[in-house]
Amino acid sequence: MDNLTKILFACLLLLGSAFAKEIQGVNIPEVSANLKLQGAGVREKFFFDLYVGALYLQTPKMDAKEILEADEQMGLKLHIISSMITSQKMEDATREGFENSLGKEIDSLKNEIEAFISVFKEEIKIGDVYDLVYTPNVGVDIYKNTIFKKTIPSLAFKKALFGIWLGEKPAQQSLKDAMLGK
Repeated sequence: MDNLTKILFACLLLLGSAFAKEIQGVNIPEVSANLKLQGAGVREKFFFDLYVGALYLQTPKMDAKEILEADEQMGLKLHIISSMITSQKMEDATREGFENSLGKEIDSLKNEIEAFISVFKEEIKIGDVYDLVYTPNVGVDIYKNTIFKKTIPSLAFKKALFGIWLGEKPAQQSLKDAMLGK
């Protein structure tokens, strides 16, 4: 993707002023990057709300396996709502998520995982928003607060990344269900 395309894409992320719902004070747009909201929910741990996660798809799907396997544009939006999320905790949780998503196959995506985790080296604050957008033949574009950070090419990486929330061992079952719109 060239720079102009990335700038236009970032602008699209800002659009979607029609909000589908509000969760924990976070307005969840109905549309993000021309994708439609499938569902959204809260990631919590030890009774603390950490972030609001939203899943965006081209066409509605309720089957997590079908979503993970699909080679079509889709996105995840993570709204940080807790000061308990630090760069180190996000890195640790992401590593654990990839371990749960990939199991013994984790070494096959080691470089992609490290490249992804590097985005969390910057300080994380309440109100930060991460957009993770997969585009076929491009990969996963990562944005923090609408600013493009990097692209990680690979359908296999997209499957593993989305598997953190939608896989057999998701970060949280109730969040998975909410993101699927159940």
